[in-house]
Amino acid sequence: MKNNKYILIIVTIAVCLIGATALAGGIKDRMRERVPAINSLKAQGVVGENNQGFLEFKGAQTQAQIVQAENNDRSAVYKAIAQKTGTTADLVGQRRATQIANQAPGGTWLQDAGGKWYRK
Repeated sequence: MKNNKYILIIVTIAVCLIGATALAGGIKDRMRERVPAINSLKAQGVVGENNQGFLEFKGAQTQAQIVQAENNDRSAVYKAIAQKTGTTADLVGQRRATQIANQAPGGTWLQDAGGKWYRK
């Protein structure tokens, strides 16, 4: 458990340190602009956060372009972090999924490490 916390801290620091580089090209701005729409979709139960650090539909696939755009940008960020830290994008996404789950408000759909969906 202590090791997981250490890895989570390292990933968080890496995100901060490479933020400017990884988020070049407007990714950070695009992601920030989508936050209200994504929060609304989460509150409606349309999307949840999967265990890989990506959004996944839980209901009708409304506003699919927002979800796809967000996941594309998250993928780019995870790849950049992985390259800088010498790990894999999958591991970065999984660690980010843990952070997201810890910070998610009640009622958010989340996916545990085993793939089971639950509401926080």
